Amino acid sequence: MTAVDVTIGPRPSGPDGMDSYPGGQPRMGFFTDTSVCIGCKACEVACKEWNGVPEDGLALTGMSYDNSVGLSADTWRHVAFIEQERPVTVPDGAADGSSGRPGSLRWLMSSDVCKHCTHAACLDVCPTGALMRTEFGTVVVQADVCNGCGYCIPACPYGVIDQREEDGRAFKCTMCYDRLGAGLEPACAKACPTDSIQFGPLDELRIRASARLADLHAAGEAGARLYGHDPSDGVGGDGAFFLLLDEPEVYGLPPDPVVTTRDLPSMWRHAGAAAAALGALAAASFAASALGERLGIGRLGAGGRR
Repeated sequence: MTAVDVTIGPRPSGPDGMDSYPGGQPRMGFFTDTSVCIGCKACEVACKEWNGVPEDGLALTGMSYDNSVGLSADTWRHVAFIEQERPVTVPDGAADGSSGRPGSLRWLMSSDVCKHCTHAACLDVCPTGALMRTEFGTVVVQADVCNGCGYCIPACPYGVIDQREEDGRAFKCTMCYDRLGAGLEPACAKACPTDSIQFGPLDELRIRASARLADLHAAGEAGARLYGHDPSDGVGGDGAFFLLLDEPEVYGLPPDPVVTTRDLPSMWRHAGAAAAALGALAAASFAASALGERLGIGRLGAGGRR
């Protein structure tokens, strides 16, 4: 088993200047280089085996060679098979109707996973504290604390978290929290034969990813781009980010994800202001009513009888 260097160092800060997680060691994460993913699904199998995740996707859908379809409570790692047809190319200067080179097909493979967001909306909405930020900067669901309310499901901007039908509890990738505590890398990264899934300190992975992107651009892969690596994006950067060969939408990823609870502070302020206004109105109404009763009693007293 491979040991992971978790040397104590300074904690990175989120875009709002606040520490993004407790603890004194570097934030750990995933960098997935989809350009070298071969679609073997070894990561899916390793994830299920290590974490005891129930089997699923035992039958092909008939719409794709992909059998597990997407992330779910029973699929914490999902390798997408994307068959992409490139358009027909026509030689420059050719007359209309002339034959050009036929379009080519290419497979885009990508191993998707929970993004372990810097600003995780699922943490904000969980009423029981079942979702927690670990000392490694990852986001983990404590299954024994989850009450199955499902608030985290719509809160996730990536649609990652899912509930099991049996009891309604939420499940997702833990980045193999138990292995990290023992100094080991996550099972999926350990099993990946091409190093498409890389694990380590997030700051180091970002540097490595930028160098890889520059190499691909130099090799003529103009469509290559990084996704989720920017700490100033709508979720404060992802703890699991990707190198893609096309637009995020091609891979089923939102182009501009934002933390879904970003408006909660202003909502609470507005609700507080509205409650204060209603309270003041009720107090004024009560005072006016009390004053009216006192004035009425005074008039009756001056008249002698009702």
